[in-house]
Amino acid sequence: MPAPKAAIPAAVNKGNEREPLLASQRQQSPSSSTAATAPRLPTDGDRTTGDREPAPLTDNDDDDDDDDDDDDDDDDDDDDDDDDDEADELVLTPEQKRQSLYKWLAFWTVVAVVVVVCIVQAFKQGGGRFDWKRALAKAGGGGLSGALAMIVQVLTLMPLRTTMNYQYRYGGSMTSSISALRTSGGFKRFYAGLGPALVQGPIARFGDTATNAGILALLESNPWLSKLPSPLQTAFASVAGALFRMILVPIDTLKTTMQTEGSPRALVILKQRVKMYGLSTLWAGAFATAAASFVGSFPWFATYNFLSKNLPLAHSTLANFSRQAFIGFSASVVSDTISNSLRVVKTYRQVNHNSIGYRRAARKIWSAEGWKGLFGRGLRTRILANGLQGLMFSVLWRLIQDAIEGKKT
Repeated sequence: MPAPKAAIPAAVNKGNEREPLLASQRQQSPSSSTAATAPRLPTDGDRTTGDREPAPLTDNDDDDDDDDDDDDDDDDDDDDDDDDDEADELVLTPEQKRQSLYKWLAFWTVVAVVVVVCIVQAFKQGGGRFDWKRALAKAGGGGLSGALAMIVQVLTLMPLRTTMNYQYRYGGSMTSSISALRTSGGFKRFYAGLGPALVQGPIARFGDTATNAGILALLESNPWLSKLPSPLQTAFASVAGALFRMILVPIDTLKTTMQTEGSPRALVILKQRVKMYGLSTLWAGAFATAAASFVGSFPWFATYNFLSKNLPLAHSTLANFSRQAFIGFSASVVSDTISNSLRVVKTYRQVNHNSIGYRRAARKIWSAEGWKGLFGRGLRTRILANGLQGLMFSVLWRLIQDAIEGKKT
């Protein structure tokens, strides 16, 4: 029986000296190919048709590699920008974020108090007089009537609000969003987030109306400030109202997430985000909230105050109702058209499963639906909801405020 041949060393087998290397590469290629073609885990944006990421490449996609290279380069650029946006979040721990948030709130609170005190003292030394009692009484009356009117609006307009926020997050028309919400939970799905809405709505409206009525009364009590144009006086009130709204952002985050995701799922999402990013994640969208509140509040009250001063006074109850309804609807249309894009970005960032920056959120919305998505997503629903709210609020606010002040309409 012949002895078995000894294995030829790779160095001696010159004719096939590449075979051991190729064999080792073939042994490693399955794992490399698997790693290269492993599917990406779905992100939060995958629920929106326009937000879906491209499918991962496979061996059958070789013909499309050249076309996809350009897209990959663009994606790499976007990823670089995203990494820059989230660099701070990757460095800071949740505890550091909480401490940073507390320091931020404390710092700006001190700054606000110092600025207000300095302005008041400066005008008082210049011969001006601030009627604090009248301003606080005016704010309390305006805020209470606004809060009571808001409770009625929350109960009646909640379905439209839920539809609007769902459109802000996922796009689509009002009818398709209503159909999706009804399919996912029936009629009660439209009232997801009712509890936070009943808390946030009256408090937010109290702050808006209190700052508008109170600061306007404060300015009118000063000889110099009372001569300022009405839009400029309204700007002071809008800034104060926007800052007040930032305090309520966690309640708004809970409400909006429940509206877009459903109540049980919203709590899970927020718990995960707090665990991953810290307590400050509940203030996601706070700056957009303040900006949207100012950009929306200033045109609303500017239009409202302008029309209130320039439209002829009504001499009957029906005529007064019609006048107030027209003023409220006009103010809502102007406000919503100007501030809608900020609210779209705010909602997208606020209810996202992961932490996402403003620029990245705007870019994803733009890539999905273009300028129509960024500026027009949910706008018709918002105009309808806020138009009805403006009609109800203007009438109810005036009736309740007149009743509190002991006047008859």
